[in-house]
Formats: sequence, C-alpha cells, structure tokens
Amino acid sequence: MTLDSLRQTSRALPGATEDVKWGQDLCFCVGSKMFAAVNLEPPHQLSFKCTPEMFAELIEREGIIPAPYLARARWVQETELGATLERRELEPLIRASYDLVVAGLPKSKRPGASPNPKSRKTTKPKPEKKARATPKTQARRPKRAGRKQR
Repeated sequence: MTLDSLRQTSRALPGATEDVKWGQDLCFCVGSKMFAAVNLEPPHQLSFKCTPEMFAELIEREGIIPAPYLARARWVQETELGATLERRELEPLIRASYDLVVAGLPKSKRPGASPNPKSRKTTKPKPEKKARATPKTQARRPKRAGRKQR
C-alpha cells in the first residue's frame, strides 16, 4: 500500500478528515478523534487502533510493533507502510479502526447523526422572583398600618 492509496481509503470513510499534526504525521480523524496516523517521512510508519484480539495477533508479526505512546489504547504500528500488511489486508484493519473510534463517539458526533432538536433551546424570559424575607430585611421593612403585631 502506498501513502496515496492509504489517503484514498481513509478519506472514503464517512466523516473522515485528515490533518498534519506534530510536523510530519498525517492523521485521519472522525469526530475529532484519530483512527490512523502515518509518518510523512520515509519509511512511512503507519499506526492504527485495533481490537484486543487483533492487537495480540498483529504484534506477533514481523514489522508490526505496539505503537509508541498509544499501545495501552491498543494501537499498533507497521514500521514501514506496505512492508508487512498488503492493501487487501490493511483496508479492513483501517475500517475496523474507524469503526472502533466511531463506536466511542457520542451519538451526536457520529457521522450521519441528525442534529438534536432538544439541543436548540428557545430562551423564554424567566419571571422575576420576589425577594425572600430574611431576618435582616424584615428588620429594615417598615411595618404596615392595620396589621396585627405578633
């Protein structure tokens, strides 16, 4: 797989965006959460999220390591893009990474989610509240004529 075919595969997913972060990493995101990242400098290391089962299986292979800083979140890194994983094998893994990230998003931020009508609140003027009588305010109030004193 080449860098261009990876971009094409990732950008074809609903709501996917790409952004260069940290100077040389092209990150693919959905709902502002990353699902894959590739280094733009050769040999183009590729990192992506995977299930715990796939994580254990993939790190056993030559050329795939736990992703630095992200291994605890079950991310793996292919040390050279296309060296270990072929396109037909990598495309479903990228899709699975995307699906894992989408599943973790709030429903309102998922691709294709309709805007929540409840979130658009109309502001009604609130009725003014009457000041409550406290011992201090009661002492300052003049006494009304015609009322019984207690």
